[in-house]
Amino acid sequence: MAIAVRNLTKFYGQEKAVDNISFDVNTGEILGFLGPNGAGKTTTMKIITCYLPPSGGTVEVDGLSIVNDSLAVRRKIGYLPELNPLYLDMNVLEYLEYSAQLHGLDAPAIRSRMREMIDVCGIGDVRHKDIGELSKGYRQRVGLAQAMIHDPEVLILDEPTSGLDPNQIVEIRNLIRQLGRAKTVILSTHILSEVQATCDRVVIIHEGKIVADGTLEQLQQNFRGAETVTLELKADVANAMTDLVPRLQTVPQVESVEYSGSDGASHRFILRAVNGSDIREALFRQAIAEGWLLLEMSRRTTSLEEVFHRLTTTEDVAEHS
Repeated sequence: MAIAVRNLTKFYGQEKAVDNISFDVNTGEILGFLGPNGAGKTTTMKIITCYLPPSGGTVEVDGLSIVNDSLAVRRKIGYLPELNPLYLDMNVLEYLEYSAQLHGLDAPAIRSRMREMIDVCGIGDVRHKDIGELSKGYRQRVGLAQAMIHDPEVLILDEPTSGLDPNQIVEIRNLIRQLGRAKTVILSTHILSEVQATCDRVVIIHEGKIVADGTLEQLQQNFRGAETVTLELKADVANAMTDLVPRLQTVPQVESVEYSGSDGASHRFILRAVNGSDIREALFRQAIAEGWLLLEMSRRTTSLEEVFHRLTTTEDVAEHS
């Protein structure tokens, strides 16, 4: 494993920002690290990258302790913090060369890595400009380039697509996915669609504690009790409420049926499934048996946004803890 966090705790005075958390991140894995503001995400990432000491617990990167082997750990990590660490009076080439020198690269390696980062981060057109003249999107690209200039084994990215336009976001997502095949990546973002498009696994932290750890599919499976099927059918009945709702309620794994209106012989319903069961096939068979004409049937799956909201709302956290 590339990163091992064990019983990590961090206090700021009397306030506990990180509360005894543990998780692993493996080589070739892109981990989405999520949580509301103040949850402890940035503090955890600063500890992993050796910017902050822990109050308790341990963190190892490729078997090296962040406390006892801090310098060696830093050599293995590329870090893009939320506040991009740029020198605005340097031009892009000067800044990348300076960053590479800080990591101890020799002259041939510096030239090679600078060419590669300029290409993959799409900053060739601005390479001679002062960073202070660049747009926020280009500054973010330069920040990504400095994080990767020394070809680190681990990337810690805090809001890496902040300020980018939609086309740039797609490019950076593709770059992160490509890097994730050989590196370990921790990605923190408030854009949940970005997590769905990029990450292999998700850890959600709330009030300093981990409240979920798993793949997107696993997290959605845990909350599938909220899944519904929207159904529209055509049936010649006198009253949809009394003639159709009771028959729909007999379908296996249907928890509840909500009538949402009719238009002539066309009737609409919202059905809730028991424990996230997929009831579409049973509904199709029921429609055939009853002689109904199916006009629409769509399954609404639990979104990551819903999972995140439920896990970071105090009442729901207490319910699932």
